[in-house]
Amino acid sequence: MFDNQAEEAMKLYTSIFKNSRVVSTSPGPGGTVAGGTFILDGVEFSCYNAGAPDYFKIGMGISISVSCDTQAEIDKYWEALSAGGEKQMCGWVKDKVGVSWQIVPSILGQLLFDKDPAKAKRAIDAMLKMQKLDIQKLKDAHAGR
Repeated sequence: MFDNQAEEAMKLYTSIFKNSRVVSTSPGPGGTVAGGTFILDGVEFSCYNAGAPDYFKIGMGISISVSCDTQAEIDKYWEALSAGGEKQMCGWVKDKVGVSWQIVPSILGQLLFDKDPAKAKRAIDAMLKMQKLDIQKLKDAHAGR
């Protein structure tokens, strides 16, 4: 639920993610877009302008996680989604319409939940010091380098 940014959000997100498109929109007052359905790389989302910012607040309690196989992907999504928004710690960004995203390497779980608690702790400690996550630095910390 957005106050009045549903159309802006759909355009922003479909411009960033591959294989993405707006599926449908619903008309709002005066020819505006009140909401719609869109697909981001195969995942369907819906949004709507609620027009009640004091009631429907966007917050960090809900975020969208983007799993990235390469550092180039992390860099791309980190920069695109934080533009006009806010870069945060541990791979989180808040975009310009207030939605929180986690831009994370696909191997993060493997590193953070290693059966060797020392390796896992080193990876966690390294992650906690980063804003944008760096795959090589996480791997190096995990390995004790």
